[in-house]
Amino acid sequence: MSQARPVTPVRSGAVARYAAETDVLIVGFGCAGAAAAFEAASAGADVLVLERAGGPGGSSALSGGELCLGGGTEVQKACGFEDGPDEMFGYLQAALGPHTDDEKLRLYCEESVAHFQWFVDRGLTFEPTLWDAPTWMPTTRDGLMWLGENAWPYNEIARPAPRGHRCATEAFGGWLVMEKLVAAAGAAGAVTHADTLVTALIVDDDDRVVGVTARRHGEDLAYRARKGVVLTTGGFADNEEMLADHAPQLLAHGRVSDGLDDGSGIRMAAALGAATRRMGVVELALTVLPGLAVRGVVVNAHGQRFVNEDVYPGLLSTAAVLTQPAPYWVIVDEEGYESVPERERWGVVPRFVSETLGELEGELGMPPGALESTVGAYNTYAARGQDPYFHKDAWWLRPLKGPFAAVDPRAGFRQGGRPGAGAGTGAAGFTLGGLRTTVDGVVLDVSGAVLAGLFAAGRAASGIHGEGYVSGTSLGDGTFFGRRAGAAAAAEGRTRPSSGGSAS
Repeated sequence: MSQARPVTPVRSGAVARYAAETDVLIVGFGCAGAAAAFEAASAGADVLVLERAGGPGGSSALSGGELCLGGGTEVQKACGFEDGPDEMFGYLQAALGPHTDDEKLRLYCEESVAHFQWFVDRGLTFEPTLWDAPTWMPTTRDGLMWLGENAWPYNEIARPAPRGHRCATEAFGGWLVMEKLVAAAGAAGAVTHADTLVTALIVDDDDRVVGVTARRHGEDLAYRARKGVVLTTGGFADNEEMLADHAPQLLAHGRVSDGLDDGSGIRMAAALGAATRRMGVVELALTVLPGLAVRGVVVNAHGQRFVNEDVYPGLLSTAAVLTQPAPYWVIVDEEGYESVPERERWGVVPRFVSETLGELEGELGMPPGALESTVGAYNTYAARGQDPYFHKDAWWLRPLKGPFAAVDPRAGFRQGGRPGAGAGTGAAGFTLGGLRTTVDGVVLDVSGAVLAGLFAAGRAASGIHGEGYVSGTSLGDGTFFGRRAGAAAAAEGRTRPSSGGSAS
């Protein structure tokens, strides 16, 4: 279990000397920190990034690398899709909801094309081709993928257009996104101190945040920020105490993180009275293969369907883990299994195979007749090209014929599984709640007032999400609002003289 360190703010008058002074001090060097560092340095500010690990990257570098972008990017146009900010907003408001932060989401959608170009300008390339099949992660260099926009009910809410943008690499690409952003931040003038664990915020007599205390190579240090401190420290998926308090549904599952998402930035700001938002919301992903799921049915422990299998797999996963009795099974027939290209099966093989549904439900411990009833109803309507219960697209509808197989998501992928998957449940996730901020990353206190000198972005902050999630909205949200936080911190008009200490 994570051990909570004291995070009581330190008064600047108690600081004897500062190890370094800078205009903008950024805590954490994942995607949000890199974006903030680049924008602040590009605005002419002196920028220092403090990273607790041995180098930059964090959980962002371990991610799939998808970027949820739209509104009419060049890649969308090259693939023959029309999109606009309103259509993008309509889809994301539904998929990330309920209770999205509509002000942030609207801004994100309106400036998405420009944000796409920002990535291109930082050196990322996107192939003008579409991966047109359900998946967590394409096994090709295709630059565009669906994020469930073409599944019910989202295809009735907004005109479908794929918005998952992928930089030119096969499989996981978070490392490449971070490589380009870290290089850009360094080229803009940002300096990094690695192996530096920030322990508390420093405030002056007016309660303005003016720096941080830290520990580096066994030495206690203080760093001063003349303009602002930007917290980009990640979420709290690795803090058992915080999970127990705010998001206990994640405790039993694996974690998608680099192991250092301990909520330190959230706790430091909360010690100053910072407000938080959506602390109980998590993303959960089952190690279920979307390509198999759409070709069959997904059922709960009672043999009942509960979702249209062509929906974004993260939404399917959350619906299963948070609302349905476990275990969950993908029921597929031989034709469906064999129609998935071997490379896209990721080594997954069925755990149970039976000639009849009655035999299969017995092996799975389901109520007698439950699976037969579910598949029987499914087959009746599939033969007509219909799914009146859950509205799966007719493209995937086909009566299932024996022999039948049950694929257990708890078995995981034999190769290339999602980071952190496991814990014996077949599900892994991360937190989505965090500090309440303005669209410019300014941290607000519990009364809605500004905490002067303090900014936050990425998973340390509550971004565009409500109670839902789709791939690419962490890297997209983190970089977009990281950029705004860095720029806002650099634009702080008040530059104060040293208080209670001198730089070494």
